[in-house]
Amino acid sequence: MENQNLDKSVISDQPREIPFQESVPCKKSKRNKYAFACSLLASMTSVLLGYDTGVMSGAVIYIKEDLKISDVQIEILVGTINIYSLVGAALAGRTSDWIGRRYTIIFASAIFFAGAILMGFATNYGFLMFGRFVAGIGVGYALMIAPVYTAEVAPASCRGFFTSFPEVFINGGVLLGYVSNYAFSKLPTKLAWRFMLGIGVIPSVFLALGVLAMPESPRWLVMQGRLGDAKRVLDRTSDTLEESKMRLADIKEAAGIPQDCQDDNIVSVTRRSSHGEGVWRELFLHPTPAVLHILIAGITKDNDRLLATIAVGCMKTFFILVATFLVDKVGRRVLLLSSCGGMILSLLGLATGLTIIDHSDHKLKWAIVLCICTTLSSVAFFSIGMGPIAWVYSSEIFPLRLRAQGCSIGVAVNRAMSGAILMTFISLYKAISIGGAFFLYTGIAVIAWIFFYTLLPETQGRTLEEMEELFGTFFKWRSTMKELKKNKVESDGSAQVQMGNSQP
Repeated sequence: MENQNLDKSVISDQPREIPFQESVPCKKSKRNKYAFACSLLASMTSVLLGYDTGVMSGAVIYIKEDLKISDVQIEILVGTINIYSLVGAALAGRTSDWIGRRYTIIFASAIFFAGAILMGFATNYGFLMFGRFVAGIGVGYALMIAPVYTAEVAPASCRGFFTSFPEVFINGGVLLGYVSNYAFSKLPTKLAWRFMLGIGVIPSVFLALGVLAMPESPRWLVMQGRLGDAKRVLDRTSDTLEESKMRLADIKEAAGIPQDCQDDNIVSVTRRSSHGEGVWRELFLHPTPAVLHILIAGITKDNDRLLATIAVGCMKTFFILVATFLVDKVGRRVLLLSSCGGMILSLLGLATGLTIIDHSDHKLKWAIVLCICTTLSSVAFFSIGMGPIAWVYSSEIFPLRLRAQGCSIGVAVNRAMSGAILMTFISLYKAISIGGAFFLYTGIAVIAWIFFYTLLPETQGRTLEEMEELFGTFFKWRSTMKELKKNKVESDGSAQVQMGNSQP
């Protein structure tokens, strides 16, 4: 009887109403463990960005001394990787639609490998900048593809948990970079920074080899018409076989494949492009209200000194891990709003402390302690929400046809903002004081909180194919949520009546 009911809902010519799905706890099943392993391995590509960010913070001390470069050149060297990664993120969407998510991860590792080699053997500033450019391309690829692959493999019950992994590994990579700085700081200056940067080839090699054991994204397989391969992956990554069937039916509908196509068929996808052609036009020139809502929601971060940065890295990593276990339990909005609110208070305290110190003619220990505590608390609050939720949100809210390129836009904006902050911070605090700079950041955080509260709906427990229903009403998304819940109740009631009538 279950199969008959399923067939009717899948094959019927009538529009299929997708009921609201309440959040369910992540089941510790064998299939979920397989999806967990795939998501974990894919997300490890984010180590590349974290390592580069962390290691460069210490390496610049030795680079400046060895190559005799100016503060401006250092500022450009550190900040431009975020600009370079825009190129990688922009290319990654099309590449992943063309060769698949899995091989794009391998490609990202190969590019970063080449960049690390070039930086390690750099003989002058120009050579080092070229290596930085190559590594930045790899970083952009890695940042875009990890959350996309993870979101497409993970079952809905655990998707928030799994898609927050990239932020965990970014911070893990930052911590590794700090440790590398400290470990190689005893070497001669000419060797120290080269070992710090060049050792980055090791994680990229292990990542490329490990990814070969992963399956391809089931949604990409469906986009290529490979239904049998997609079914096998979904069977292994879903909580139940019934959920696997429903996920496959949803993906077929999104890809424009008739529901009566058999799972072992290889079909031609004609309704929407299978390689990403034309999606930029739909994203920017003629977006639907739902896509426009999604787009604006994605616009959304010597020895003693090196040891201090390790402490910050530990703080970030710990709270990122806390966030990964909460995201599917308390929801995206709660974490995001709490995180942003905590950052507002932390940045306000930091700005106040720095202003007092800046205007004092003697050392104020309490103000210094305040600055240290608010720095750590801002890192903690960022890591528990705004850091991981950015990747969770951007990877799950775009429709199937736009997901790869849409996520690449989110990565590009993220990197552009990071680059803008890194490349303007020194000039900004010299112009308006360091306290004034953090008061400005506090104001931006307040605007962000208002934006999150008014425009970002909760996506916890929804399938990827349901997201387009939720977006498109902008400030009225709460009404849409109530309507979907009402439809859920009515749908469940009808199903119970039908089951009762079918009893002998």
